[in-house]
Amino acid sequence: MRRRPGEVRDAIVSVLASAPQGATVRAITEGVGELIGPVPASSIRSYLQLNTPTLFARQERAQYSLRGFEDDASVSASPAALGASGADVFVHGRARLQHADCMPWLQSQRANSVHAVVTDPPYGLIEYSPAEQGKLRAGRGGVWRIPPSFDGVKRAPLPRFTVLRAQDLVELDRFFFAWASELRRVLVPGANVVVASNPLLSYVVSGALARAGLERRGEIVRLVMTMRGGDRPKAAHVEFDQVSVMPRSMWEPWLLFRKPLDGRVQDNLRQWGTGGFRRISASRPFGDVIESAPTRPAERALADHPSLKPQAFLRKLVRGVLPLGQGIVLDPFAGSGSTLAAAEAVGYDSLGTERDQAYFVLARTAIPKLAALVVGNDSEAPDQAR
Repeated sequence: MRRRPGEVRDAIVSVLASAPQGATVRAITEGVGELIGPVPASSIRSYLQLNTPTLFARQERAQYSLRGFEDDASVSASPAALGASGADVFVHGRARLQHADCMPWLQSQRANSVHAVVTDPPYGLIEYSPAEQGKLRAGRGGVWRIPPSFDGVKRAPLPRFTVLRAQDLVELDRFFFAWASELRRVLVPGANVVVASNPLLSYVVSGALARAGLERRGEIVRLVMTMRGGDRPKAAHVEFDQVSVMPRSMWEPWLLFRKPLDGRVQDNLRQWGTGGFRRISASRPFGDVIESAPTRPAERALADHPSLKPQAFLRKLVRGVLPLGQGIVLDPFAGSGSTLAAAEAVGYDSLGTERDQAYFVLARTAIPKLAALVVGNDSEAPDQAR
């Protein structure tokens, strides 16, 4: 029997995902057989051995588990349970964060296993390189724009998207096409994909996602005053004091895509629980404009990440992406874990990956604190999932 590439892998991962405590080679072989038909136990054993410890973990009792699942009991209680040396998985309530690069992680996930994506990717290929992150953390700025203090308040650093060269834009396009191609397999039909962007780069990302087979469904506007734009010409601000080089940004685009439906919307909702947006209430549909203030200093004190979005905004967005209030929300660029915290606050299961060790460590303490925040919009949705 000729199998599609990755079919055996996906079946093994699916079997072990339903057995967090691990399973023997015999049990895995039987489970794989039920999913895709007979596969020799020797092939299963070889695949497990070749992919341990990158994907699987071998336990003392001659059982295998997905890498990270064997740590659940020790990490689910609190961030402190991870120990001083850290661990590659953190669990808080219904949120699960993996210290991993999202690309190989997505390749290891079973097909049709994620119901929605809400994420804010690191667009600045230069800004998020280890060298520039090191400068940022040391307070030296690098290619990050450090706004001046205003009224005694220290402003958060901003990425300079204008430093990207033509070749950087090509690489950005290639990355998002590859990412969306991997993501499409993991999504269930009708899954919403919401990606934070900015007016300078949204066209690049949107084109890449569409070529990868995701359906463009519009944009969600985060109505917020940012620090981007509005400046007079550099070194000529007196001479041209009536000129702004770029408009002052008063909104932020979040690109909206969807994996193609399986049949009609109602068919997809019955089969997969996806295909639309959860209404705010019986009389109020989910809208594509969400008013938002900048992230509050109190939240930044809990999660010092340069791209931190406020919980008041994220909770509205995250709540809306699962039309029936059921399923798994994924953030493959989790940063400090704010999307996972929002999902936890509204009662959703969530998964996240973050490859930066410093941000992963930050997220371990930030997720519980952000999820516990009481924000202004919490009382506005009495039918909110809990």
